[in-house]
Amino acid sequence: MSDNLPGGAVTPADGLTLSRMGYGAMQLAGPGAFGPPRDREQALAVLREAVDLGVRHIDTSDFYGPVVVNELIREALHPYPEDLHLVTKVGLRRGADGSWIPSLTPDDLKAQVRENLEHLGLDVLDVVNLRVGTPKGTIEAPLGAQFAALAELRDEGLIRHLGLSNVTLNQLTEAQAIAPVVTVQNLYNLANRQDDALVDRCAAENIAFASFFPLGGFTPLQSDRLDGVAARLDASPQQVALAWLLQRSPTTVLIPGTSSVAHLRENVAAADLKMPADAIEELDGLAF
Repeated sequence: MSDNLPGGAVTPADGLTLSRMGYGAMQLAGPGAFGPPRDREQALAVLREAVDLGVRHIDTSDFYGPVVVNELIREALHPYPEDLHLVTKVGLRRGADGSWIPSLTPDDLKAQVRENLEHLGLDVLDVVNLRVGTPKGTIEAPLGAQFAALAELRDEGLIRHLGLSNVTLNQLTEAQAIAPVVTVQNLYNLANRQDDALVDRCAAENIAFASFFPLGGFTPLQSDRLDGVAARLDASPQQVALAWLLQRSPTTVLIPGTSSVAHLRENVAAADLKMPADAIEELDGLAF
């Protein structure tokens, strides 16, 4: 099965095989992941094309839109292929102005899980990531009560697997004392490597590490050296940046986002890009 998935596969738990090249659905909403899409039909086409290309790992959340993206996923793909895994996250609400508002009380986290179930048209969620910290980054603070609330829903059968987002090494350890962690989703890319130790730990413990903003997000990656490597490999800089992440760790999974079918195809093609050792060495030493 993994041979047919773009980038191969990671299986961090029984019954959970993720294509290493996934798709991040955040950009299907309007600007800033807020409001309706610019082109609804194109958004639906992107989702269907991702599945047609073999992507079996879609990252989403009810706070994209809010609700907009999950409803697009349901419209485009429900009933879902049996091997498609939807990974959602809870821990934020959206203000009327599009602001990101942390919402981490145990009761509201449980409410957010039920809202994701409703809007995706599911009886059980494959993976729910607890998103902590702030929109600006991680915060070293306890998360036991929050993670325990999600573990209760896992015990009730509403969630199959649990993950974390925007966390530190200590927070991963704290969560693992409560329930197994199958995914970690943190900011990590060519320009942002502060989580090298976390990437390596996830590989050692067979935890899928999903780098959010693998292409820089709202500040796209730009570097003359990256451009030069891309030119030598006859690829786009974005494809090289994604290929570098895939070779960085055997449990790295990618969730690049786009609202364009053409860009989606380009991103998925990066899974087949062979990175020679000299290119990897040059990019490993890249300083932004």
